Amino acid sequence: MVKVNVGVIGCGSIAQNRHFPEYQAHGETNIIAVCDIAKDRADAAAQRYDAQAYTDYIELLKNKDIDVVSVCTPNYLHAPITIAALEAGKHVLCEKPMATSLKDAEKMNEAAAKSGKILMIGHNQRFVPSHQKAKKLIESGEIGKVYSFRTAFGHSGPETWSVDGRNSWFFKKDQAVIGAMGDLGVHKADLLRYVLGEEFVEVGAFVETSAKEQADVDDCAACILRTGSGIIGTLTASWSYAKEDNATVIYAEKGVLRLEDDPKYSLIMHHLDGKTENFELGGIQTNESGGQHDSGVISHFIKCVVNNEVPLVTGIEGLHSLKVILGAMESSESRQIVRL
Repeated sequence: MVKVNVGVIGCGSIAQNRHFPEYQAHGETNIIAVCDIAKDRADAAAQRYDAQAYTDYIELLKNKDIDVVSVCTPNYLHAPITIAALEAGKHVLCEKPMATSLKDAEKMNEAAAKSGKILMIGHNQRFVPSHQKAKKLIESGEIGKVYSFRTAFGHSGPETWSVDGRNSWFFKKDQAVIGAMGDLGVHKADLLRYVLGEEFVEVGAFVETSAKEQADVDDCAACILRTGSGIIGTLTASWSYAKEDNATVIYAEKGVLRLEDDPKYSLIMHHLDGKTENFELGGIQTNESGGQHDSGVISHFIKCVVNNEVPLVTGIEGLHSLKVILGAMESSESRQIVRL
């Protein structure tokens, strides 16, 4: 079997906890190159995975043996590195948010189209079994017309997750650009678009920096969203939750779906007639201890590369989800409802 050769750019926590172990566990991939501006991190990863270490991603991209690249850097570097990788003839899996502006996201998609290479965005919530089950229940009409929803993603903050702790780039405006909304809110915007099968057309939001003294980006946000058909609901994203919350509740004509809202049952369906169905479908990936398991992102990405298939989360999908978050930031600043 010919293996897919992988280069990982950025050797921080997201690479260490998800990309590296999932590539290593995959039967068809071989990590051959790693890159980080911190030489010690690059060297440590190179030694662990028997790969070549780089401190300059441009040099890594000159390696003609690399087939695919994971971009695991601070947000502001997602677009330039992804575009350079695509232009170098590599397939790209880019972490979310795919970019910090719609203009950059559009340039990334243009580069993918021109290169003929796959661009996938790492929105892992689409691969969670309870979320996929909910999408099927909605598509089949089993729960009838969807009226409303509420979704949340919050934890105690990047200092418990990032390799740099309190000094993490997540808190720095020049590197992150967007805070909790870019880290967590974009996941839920993407999830809702996927599960509901609709685009959001309006957003209103309050976005604050209240929990993290070291942050000059948002750390807490609450949004109201409306789809084209009139489904309305709330989305909250926060770095101020003592215990992680990753739950979504969908209210519909024939029942209520509770996703990742119970420690045992990943999906609970309350029917209009009072009957309740409980589904144990496997837990969602979390930042809490013991929460790191196969996200499904790497295996899907490699399958698409090997079989030349369109990924579930294309760059176009990533752009639409980014648009919701940027609209929320604009709404908070203008104190106006923003049309998307």
